[in-house]
Amino acid sequence: MHDYSVAELAQGLREGRFSSVEVTRAHLQRIAALDERFNSFISVDESAALAEAEQADARRAAGEASALTGVPIAHKDIFCTRGLRTSCGSKMLDNFVPPYDATVVSRLREAGAVTLGKTNMDEFAMGSSNETSYYGAVRNPWDTDAVPGGSSGGSAAAVAARLAPAATGTDTGGSIRQPAACCGITGIKPTYGRVSRLGMVAFASSLDQGGPMARSAEDCALLLNAMAGHDPLDSTSSTRDTQDYTAQLERDLSGLRIGLPTQYFGEGLSAATAACVQDALRELQARGATLVDVSLPHSELTVPTYYIIAPAEASTNLSRYDGVRYGHRCEDPQDLLDLYTRTREEGFGDEVKRRILVGTYALSAGYYDAYYKKAQQVRRLIRQDFLDCFEQVDIIAGPTTPGPAFALGAKSDDPVSMYLEDVYTLAVNLAGLPAMSVPAGLVEGMPVGLQLIGQHFDEARLLNVAHQFQQATDWHLRAPGGID
Repeated sequence: MHDYSVAELAQGLREGRFSSVEVTRAHLQRIAALDERFNSFISVDESAALAEAEQADARRAAGEASALTGVPIAHKDIFCTRGLRTSCGSKMLDNFVPPYDATVVSRLREAGAVTLGKTNMDEFAMGSSNETSYYGAVRNPWDTDAVPGGSSGGSAAAVAARLAPAATGTDTGGSIRQPAACCGITGIKPTYGRVSRLGMVAFASSLDQGGPMARSAEDCALLLNAMAGHDPLDSTSSTRDTQDYTAQLERDLSGLRIGLPTQYFGEGLSAATAACVQDALRELQARGATLVDVSLPHSELTVPTYYIIAPAEASTNLSRYDGVRYGHRCEDPQDLLDLYTRTREEGFGDEVKRRILVGTYALSAGYYDAYYKKAQQVRRLIRQDFLDCFEQVDIIAGPTTPGPAFALGAKSDDPVSMYLEDVYTLAVNLAGLPAMSVPAGLVEGMPVGLQLIGQHFDEARLLNVAHQFQQATDWHLRAPGGID
């Protein structure tokens, strides 16, 4: 049963071949039996999951079911879940149990999805390898000595190991797409504002975006149907109408123009990964697409721009964790300053502290204009590069990552090298565009991904292209060895 995709589970439940309780119990048993190897979950509430499954079966029996009713999923531990710990992978929130659901969680609940548990992640979503979590590193199911990517590495690993058919993730600079590529699954980061951020613990508010992670584009489309849409409680939520993201999956690719940025195929991209991406592009070409060379001239400024803006916003968002209101609090503070200082020293890990310091410096008097203001000006140039490209092409394609997943600990002492793992994904967040990663091959037995980037609110086209590619290939059906 764990080999079924979301679409297959939905069909089986609809046809009465099995119940939600049976499916949910099977996945809970797999988590209990296998997750010690991967560390992909932080919290699992078996009794609550089975109760939700019983309710889903009752809804289906009453004729009140939707496409996702009874399908078990997992949530990245950055989404607030009523009555279930939401830690953000941090000691600071190790004891935090929210009194409400994030909008993403509540919408998936309303759609009938069953929550298996909360997945591990880089602390406060800051990382590219899922090694900064207070609860320990997540291990890649394809090779447990390798990273799964980050920060949504727990969600990616859980889906790849068949512990959950799908999971939610968040993407601030590539944190859905990069782990999806490293773990051989499909993940989509929607347009900024397409999915509500309410109840999604903030890292960088102008960049964060939630999205689905699953085995296929079809599965992601089913989840995005439930997740997307305006939220009046989120001021950054788009009022633009959503659509049925499954409706255009079968559309052929005749006439589709795919842009290939020269900057994405040069120095830094491994030759083997480039070969996989080129093979994938030839497959799309065979299905009717036209490949067009394009340029994103400000690409080399993406990493420094992102690592000014994101830490600056993080330093502001994380200032709320001071030991006064909720979360970790140091023992026996001597005064208010001691409370603040020791609480933050004890509660935050090294990577979070590093980004807070960088962000605070960039926003400080005397440096704001030189760093933060300049970064925002460059951000506009990066966005304009994409808009100019979309006057020539319909979508943009390239690698998701420079290479396959690297070994645990290989880059822990080299932050700059770690940051460069997101070199192909960061610009999408700076521009607010939708993008996704699709499994596109194996390099020395490890998955690599094809990244597809779309125009604002053109998620349906991305999912269509990804689905057509997956109709012609089986990379998304490959599973890691030793997980049966």
